[in-house]
Amino acid sequence: MKKYFQNIGADLPASIVVLLVALPLCLGVALASGAPLFSGIIAGVVGGIVVGVFSGSQLSVSGPAAGLTVIVATAIGKLPVYEAFLLAVVIAGVLQVVFGIIKAGMLGDYIPNSVIKGMLAAIGLILILKQFPHLVGFDKDYEGDESFTQADQSNTFGGILKAFSFITLSAVIIGVVSLLILMFWESKWIKQQRYLHFIPGALVAVLAGVGIQYYISITNPAYSLNAKQLVSLPVAKDLPTFFSFLVFPDFKFLANPQVWISGATLAIVASLETLLGIEAVDKLDPLKRVTPTNRELVAQGVGNICSGLIGGLPLTSVVVRSSANVSSGAKTKISTILHGSFLLLSVLLIPTLINKIPLSALAAVLIFTGYKLAKVELFKQFYRKGWDQFVPFVVTIVAILMTDLLIGILIGVAVGLFFMIRSNFRSAVLVVNDHNKYLVRLRKDVSFLNKPIIKAKLELIPANAFLMIDATRADFIDKDIIEEINNFLCHAHLKNIKVEIKKSAHKEMHKLFQIPKNITI
Repeated sequence: MKKYFQNIGADLPASIVVLLVALPLCLGVALASGAPLFSGIIAGVVGGIVVGVFSGSQLSVSGPAAGLTVIVATAIGKLPVYEAFLLAVVIAGVLQVVFGIIKAGMLGDYIPNSVIKGMLAAIGLILILKQFPHLVGFDKDYEGDESFTQADQSNTFGGILKAFSFITLSAVIIGVVSLLILMFWESKWIKQQRYLHFIPGALVAVLAGVGIQYYISITNPAYSLNAKQLVSLPVAKDLPTFFSFLVFPDFKFLANPQVWISGATLAIVASLETLLGIEAVDKLDPLKRVTPTNRELVAQGVGNICSGLIGGLPLTSVVVRSSANVSSGAKTKISTILHGSFLLLSVLLIPTLINKIPLSALAAVLIFTGYKLAKVELFKQFYRKGWDQFVPFVVTIVAILMTDLLIGILIGVAVGLFFMIRSNFRSAVLVVNDHNKYLVRLRKDVSFLNKPIIKAKLELIPANAFLMIDATRADFIDKDIIEEINNFLCHAHLKNIKVEIKKSAHKEMHKLFQIPKNITI
């Protein structure tokens, strides 16, 4: 525990930034899900404190995720009461614990790096595109929305165009000033001032936004932001009122099949999003620490059980919060735990003060976070790596922008798989020739996918040629390939082709060749 608090100077400021990012997202996801607003706050608190304690990740931050809103809204609509939905959340948590015990976390290791980086860049672009309307005072779409098609039936780009017709001057001023402060806070001069290292730029930007809004409300009330353009946190006047916000699952609905279907769906989707999230965070970690995936599934399961038991939404590892945590300089999981604790204290002690924060100031923080995730240099880096890396990277970005996170990732994985197969297809068989001498070398794993190229190359060998088939470097040769070579060996003498076969290191594999008497081994 001592090693964690050694980094408190970095973790404390980072936790405040994550708090500012998480606040509107928790409320926005709850609003979009058709759940009580306080359920989003509960999930944020549990994601920070409970998952933070049990998780093996040092930088990942969990909470209610935009990727689950459609599933949550559908489940709430199909189930008789909200208490039945909470039971589904608890069931989802139990299933996630089971997933971790049976080591299902290994699935996250099969996502290509180009797809993970594409996901991060896509989320960065989504933050910039989705937060622009909030920056100028158009708050029709809920905070945290990541889908291309919005609730008002417009899309991401339509929402931006519509925002130009509803610009609020005071929101623009607050947003631009906040962005300028964030940019200034990244300058060399600020970094040279040691006493400023403990003050996060996001906090300064938000406080400046609150100050500007207060000044405008005093001097020009007509230009002041309205209530919908400010944070809207549920206010509890006292502890009994606060505890009245808590809702508990009703276990009498255990016999309802729809509860189990909703729980299983939430468990699967939340687990996939978590595995993707921690893979992404590990890529961002300056220290390149690796999160134990199975332990993370257990931690998420415990978190969802706790969240469901006290009225909260289901939660996952959220890339937006986590990337804000990393970019703010967090070192350990103390930042995550502190952010959850501060979120709880904010609701208990200063909800009225929190409700004075302009959404345009928070939009500036999210836009700046998005810029860090989608820098131009990242695109240049993948372009230099070659088309087999650049294409899956770009396709993942476009697919996520045009659909949602999970569908985009699946499309990116499919494209990455195509390039992997294409690469193996080319590298598994090497064919070279020098005048009338030919070499067919089988390397690595030669699957049935290589059958067309081997068939075509063998048929192109001219009469009176010499052919060497080298199988010594093959770890596996598919029986279709063996059969194709055997067919060629049987009629090679008709074209007076002399064939020599180099034995494979695997005797069992070598026995499969039906070698005629005129073939040299």
